[in-house]
Amino acid sequence: MKPPTVMLVDDHTMLRQGLRRSLETEGIPVIAEASNGEEAIKIALDSKPNVVLMDVSMPQIDGIEATRRLVQADARQRVVILTMHIDREVIERAMKAGAVGYMTKDSSVKEVVMAIKLAANGDRILSPRLAEVMLQEAKKEDGPVSLLSPREEELLQHIADGLATSEVAEKMFISQKTVKNHLASIYEKLQARDRTQAVLMAVKMGIVKLT
Repeated sequence: MKPPTVMLVDDHTMLRQGLRRSLETEGIPVIAEASNGEEAIKIALDSKPNVVLMDVSMPQIDGIEATRRLVQADARQRVVILTMHIDREVIERAMKAGAVGYMTKDSSVKEVVMAIKLAANGDRILSPRLAEVMLQEAKKEDGPVSLLSPREEELLQHIADGLATSEVAEKMFISQKTVKNHLASIYEKLQARDRTQAVLMAVKMGIVKLT
């Protein structure tokens, strides 16, 4: 399987250059770059990378507005926000704009690479730091009472470990469709919107662990 192609969007040239070198060392090809949101939209629509790593604070058009316009122009675009902002309101705005992931710039290269692979595979992700922040908030709320089957617990642990749908399927010797069916059942039992929320709820219940 070919590695996903990436576009970097950040107004700091040195950061883009450093991230490009790091990603290409990990076997992730960077096929395009942009220094602001307006430029990012045009280049992304032309180059069609599998994943766009988008900063938030940029001149002309910020990353959230650029994400909104880009996804509106082409719903297949997979945008992962990569920023220093950890404000919940900013995260929610980014997700509403169409971003499929949100990573902080203090994430390790391997975490960013995993986020790219998950996003290219159609998954949604948060950086471990943000997941921990959301976990602390989740602990303040009442949790669900439904329990998962052992098979569902095993699957959700793999998700918490950062495995993509295809990797979970391979590890559990089931099809990707079966993985998605299990996830649908898990969402219903945990009253979760997506896999990130399901993992956080399961951690709170002591079903899975964040490693």
